[in-house]
Amino acid sequence: MSRIKTRFDALKAKNEKALISYVTAGDPHPQHTVSIMHALVEAGTDLIEVGVPFSDPMADGPVIQQACERALKYDTSLADILQMVKDFRKNDPNTPIILMGYQNPIEIYGVERFAQDAKGLVDGVITVDLPPEECTEINQLYREVDIDSIFLMAPTTDISRIRRISEMASGFLYYVSFKGITGANSLDIDSVSSKLSEIRAVTGLPLAVGFGIKDAETAAAVAAVADAVVVGSAIVSLIATNQEDMPTALKEVKSLLQGIKSALDNAGSI
Repeated sequence: MSRIKTRFDALKAKNEKALISYVTAGDPHPQHTVSIMHALVEAGTDLIEVGVPFSDPMADGPVIQQACERALKYDTSLADILQMVKDFRKNDPNTPIILMGYQNPIEIYGVERFAQDAKGLVDGVITVDLPPEECTEINQLYREVDIDSIFLMAPTTDISRIRRISEMASGFLYYVSFKGITGANSLDIDSVSSKLSEIRAVTGLPLAVGFGIKDAETAAAVAAVADAVVVGSAIVSLIATNQEDMPTALKEVKSLLQGIKSALDNAGSI
């Protein structure tokens, strides 16, 4: 059983919702990434998304774009990130790790080589620019090494595509709460709830919601209708603000996430 399924099953048994936290690998410097990941877990994070920096992060807003730029100043590569995960695993063998990014870095690394090197370290992959129609072979490679393929869904995703994605996906599904880029501010809980009901009608996978979740209030509202919330830009923004003072950055990030996790624990059942 994968770490992702194990974690979601454990949370469901306790009637709790998952906190998924995102950090860009290599930001503000590669030497800090592992300590940031541990800080996320200490603050209550259940699953970690590690962003793979890319020179053209088209689906991301300015906060994560700038994080990618900072990471790429140090030539943070996919090989570096796998080493970071390996170092993280020395003290944390259980927290699920999902790599999130674009297909280009994986193609450059080599898809088969990546799958083999990520085996046992990485639990899932979100590739924002790889549609399900083009990933049958890649999906199979990941399944062979117990890596979940996690797909994005949007408000505009119709029912036929929801079915297709659900057939391909494992681990969980990531619902983008509104049209736009990461870090935007609009969040309509009623429309999110309606769309999640439509998705639940065709899949039993956990549903995570991201984009627009920046504090305990919005997290609790989303958790009332979802299985997990994803916090990304709010974390990356705190790191950027305090990039010259990592102790303060970690303190601020942990304070944010502890408040969100507390709100999730009180969100109740769907």
